[in-house]
Amino acid sequence: MRYWLMKSEPSDCSIDDLAAMPNQTVAWYGVRNYQARNFMRNQMSVGDGVLFYHSNCKEPGIAGIAKVSALAYPDATQFDSKSKYFDPKATHEQPRWFNVDVQLVKKIPLIPLDELRRHPELADMRTLQRGNRLSITPLDPAEWAFITNRLVH
Repeated sequence: MRYWLMKSEPSDCSIDDLAAMPNQTVAWYGVRNYQARNFMRNQMSVGDGVLFYHSNCKEPGIAGIAKVSALAYPDATQFDSKSKYFDPKATHEQPRWFNVDVQLVKKIPLIPLDELRRHPELADMRTLQRGNRLSITPLDPAEWAFITNRLVH
């Protein structure tokens, strides 16, 4: 089992949006970074733990706990010419972009970015590293345990 931090802009899909979806599940669509795509396509497994992180908003931070509920499959938005995620180089025979399904485990009180930075136990967390802009990053099991056991109320 692996652990991930997955960023979503609340204006696109918030933790409340996820909670309102059928089966509280969302396709993690629109990822257009090869490293993040490769995490989903090559490393994620059903049951992996996910910290659902609100990004690019007034108060960024971890808003919920989720899990991977379906293995990677082609992201349909790459084929939709009306989508902002359309990729003219992608074909159904050779898709370029993938997503996984993510299912809510529980919504939590927001753990702000500043709170995460206060803990030396999280000093090596990739999301907290200078210059990191990836929307999906792996978590060390110790980071997952610290956050879920010590910071989640």
